[in-house]
Amino acid sequence: RDMGAAYGVGLILIYLLVVAQFGSYLTPLIIMAPIPLTIIGVMPGHALLGAQYTATSMIGMIALAGIIVRNSILLVDFIHLQVADGVPFRQAIVQSAITRAQPILLTGLAAMLGAFFILDDPIFNGLAISLIFGIGVSTVLTLVLIPTLYYAAYQRGFESSSSPT
Repeated sequence: RDMGAAYGVGLILIYLLVVAQFGSYLTPLIIMAPIPLTIIGVMPGHALLGAQYTATSMIGMIALAGIIVRNSILLVDFIHLQVADGVPFRQAIVQSAITRAQPILLTGLAAMLGAFFILDDPIFNGLAISLIFGIGVSTVLTLVLIPTLYYAAYQRGFESSSSPT
């Protein structure tokens, strides 16, 4: 129960930090949209390996939130840079996903490989499972979901002006 509260507080703090970074209330919601979708990887991962969902699993979920936000910020920031350089909005979104895909995939793979070393530990098993399966699913979803949501949210604004709010 306390871990759930910590997770909620962590999400609120992440939201506030991203609001401060981008000066928008909508952009952080887009950036954080893939966070609940980590359950698509984490829960089946635990079931597949026959592991209980433990407190360390929840710690892994908290870590996943930070990893997802970092990946999402990389995409959104690259979109902003491209648009500032005069690239059309739609092209900037596609280019951000293409350009940032390799670094995002490689860092996700590195984190997953690192988690394999604690997979056999009885205490940190849940953490490892959450990280391995959560990063695997969330990395792919982030590369698809963030550009799609960003385009849907700001398409009209870019048709009439040059920067999102």
